[in-house]
Amino acid sequence: MDNKKYPNESAGRKMIEAVPLCYAEERILDIKNMLFEKMKELETINYVYVINKENKLLGVFSVKEVFRMPEQTKVREIMEQDIIKVRPYTDQERVAILALKNNLKSIPVVDKNDKFLGVVPSDIILDVLHSENIEDFLKMVGIRSPLQKILKGSTLYLTKVRLPWLILGLLGGISAAWIIAFFEEPLKTHFILAAFIPLILYIASAVGTQTETLFIRNLILDSRLGIKKYLFREIKAGFLMALILGGLLSLISVFWFSSSYFIGVVLGVSLFLTTLMAVLIGIFIPWLLGKLKKDPAIGTGPFATLVRDILSLVIYFAVVSLLFNLF
Repeated sequence: MDNKKYPNESAGRKMIEAVPLCYAEERILDIKNMLFEKMKELETINYVYVINKENKLLGVFSVKEVFRMPEQTKVREIMEQDIIKVRPYTDQERVAILALKNNLKSIPVVDKNDKFLGVVPSDIILDVLHSENIEDFLKMVGIRSPLQKILKGSTLYLTKVRLPWLILGLLGGISAAWIIAFFEEPLKTHFILAAFIPLILYIASAVGTQTETLFIRNLILDSRLGIKKYLFREIKAGFLMALILGGLLSLISVFWFSSSYFIGVVLGVSLFLTTLMAVLIGIFIPWLLGKLKKDPAIGTGPFATLVRDILSLVIYFAVVSLLFNLF
């Protein structure tokens, strides 16, 4: 099998060919005999795949059915024709998520004419899930290099792959300090406002990370995801979360911290707006990266965090200044 012609992280590169195959007109007895004869040659026996003379995939059934059904039963009577399948160039992460979503032990791979090429088995699916989780985690902290290089890299190499995002974070921190300094007067007058800055930043980061993670997983599962419909649904969910969180913060600041009602309104409105902003940023950045043919998972890294933090501070102090000037 020449699967090296496919990309490293594709279904074609991960698939195997030595799996049970049969025709629709065969009997259960024939399948049972075939399994015993070829047991040593087969790499996995979770499912039996049904093909025709042109090698087109027609159906699939579990090996368990071979030992449950009468021996004279025809394969076409028990095979499942609604098949979850992928193309050889499908990304390995999508294959693994499809297997989890549909509770499958392996996923068949077919070409554009539905000709059977092989399957991605359970052990490879588990390995893919493990490696993808580590890769996504590294991306979240700004490291884009392959895992093996990270594990075996020199001190200079490790510094090189980690430092750029740290420098960007440093510049972002300086920008945040400048924003806080610019709004020094409101903070002097109402020092309690400064105490809530970490909370505003944390909620924005948490909501944004949740939104990004869910959106990226949906993109992987459905490459034709309707962005307008999805965005509308997320905005509704974001609006509800923002309303609840903003209302809770407003009440807590008044009754627990003995703040004025006005400070409660300022905090509530600020958190409401920053939560909505975090939802929009959490969708927009991965969507934009996808359009630019970049890995959407990059959007969950330091870049998105930096954007959210700065926008959260701008929104927070803009609300403070606006409401103080109005009232």
